[in-house]
Amino acid sequence: MKKLAIIILAALCVCSCASNHTPTDSAVELRFKDGKFKIAQFTDIHLNPEDPKSGPVADTLLAVLERERPNLVVMTGDIVTHRPAEKGWRYIMDMMAKAGIPYAVTMGNHDPENMERDSIYNILAADPLFVGEKGPEELQGCGNYILPIMASDTDKVSALIYCMDSGDYSDVEAVKGYAWIKQNQIEWYRNNSKHYTAQNGGEPLPALAFFHIATPEFRDINENTNMYGCNKEGSGVGAPEVNSGFLLSCLEMGDVMGMFVGHDHNNDYIGQAHGIALAYGRVSGFNAYGDMPRGARIIELTEGKRTFDTWISTPAGVELTYYYPTGITLNDLNNSKYLPARDISASKQGVNYIYYEGTYKNMKDFPQAGKKVKEGTKTCFSLEGAAEDHFAYDFNALINIPEKDVYIFHLTCDDGAQLYIDGELVVDNGEAHSADKVASGKVALEKGLHDIRVVYYENYMGEVLNIEIESRNMARQSLADNMLFIAE
Repeated sequence: MKKLAIIILAALCVCSCASNHTPTDSAVELRFKDGKFKIAQFTDIHLNPEDPKSGPVADTLLAVLERERPNLVVMTGDIVTHRPAEKGWRYIMDMMAKAGIPYAVTMGNHDPENMERDSIYNILAADPLFVGEKGPEELQGCGNYILPIMASDTDKVSALIYCMDSGDYSDVEAVKGYAWIKQNQIEWYRNNSKHYTAQNGGEPLPALAFFHIATPEFRDINENTNMYGCNKEGSGVGAPEVNSGFLLSCLEMGDVMGMFVGHDHNNDYIGQAHGIALAYGRVSGFNAYGDMPRGARIIELTEGKRTFDTWISTPAGVELTYYYPTGITLNDLNNSKYLPARDISASKQGVNYIYYEGTYKNMKDFPQAGKKVKEGTKTCFSLEGAAEDHFAYDFNALINIPEKDVYIFHLTCDDGAQLYIDGELVVDNGEAHSADKVASGKVALEKGLHDIRVVYYENYMGEVLNIEIESRNMARQSLADNMLFIAE
């Protein structure tokens, strides 16, 4: 078995003194290398050590690891689901010894049916490649722990991985179905998140959470268009019937970028709920139901940034690449029609506008429901100088795109607005509403100048217009004045 250097980091010793703080005591160091840290998520291996159907597991998963060479493997439950369970867990340990890669384990609902959680972690604890632990005894379940990832060239913690036990089945008589992350686990998470945030000067560290059973918010992703990947389970997402609020706590603490689960073998999709990525791994075992090719979800963190890239990897290749936080996919980049830049010069910054006054109740009323009052130029898409209510603007400018890429525009308005690029409708937020509704749209653009048009109307009670832009290489930000020009 490959031996790894034993490194006891002073930073971890300091952290371990904090109240409620229980990072793993593994001697294996997890550290960014060249600004990257790659994780392979295996899920639902469903190993039966005495069934030939489980025979291809090691070769399949080792093939994925050989291609990807991750820094860490996280197995998110339902790993050994048949007896003799100890033989199965030693099979897993031998497989990881061949790979020579550190690994972590979270419990699924089926793992404890064949061996007590405590006993499973006792076996794993003897493996020098295993970086997990049982976790605090007072918490629900077993295997609640934190894996700090160190910076490339310092002994500072740069990112976090929360591993949690999502339980098995409801222990509340009035609630049927699967279990959920319990309140003492959530409080443990919150305390540790506060600790690490304080250690980082008040700035939450980028973090990921791994567990087995999806939270109810995965159903929301399933039921709308904010989803990329396979959804063969349909409405049958195996989430608990009650919501214990783990995602809300993650939003409040501000560190977790994504949650990664298994359990539903025919799902491998990813989407976002309130800016947190919700992702299924790819089913990894051959004794599990489902017809998708077996493999892993890969997650690659970038040091010092709240971003990650993720994709599905199987022995046959790579698919479903997704870039967080933009939600842009490799399919967007490779298969979109890139709008060409205009062959035009523009040195004067600003925006042309036509201003109307009249009773506008929806976008269909524009512009005929009012009359043109004036036209001119502004420095940006500003509503300054308009009447208190009942007006509209038609803004036109050139936007300077810094590099070829897929861009996302976000449009917040009260009452309604639409955004066009090169004559194509990109964002439609045209229905009358207050400023709590944000609409977004993607467009693939070549580097250079492009036409941008924004049509806005205000009926009554408040007026708001805010435009944001982002891409893989541009953090989400308000559209800057210095990107806007008037054609010469």
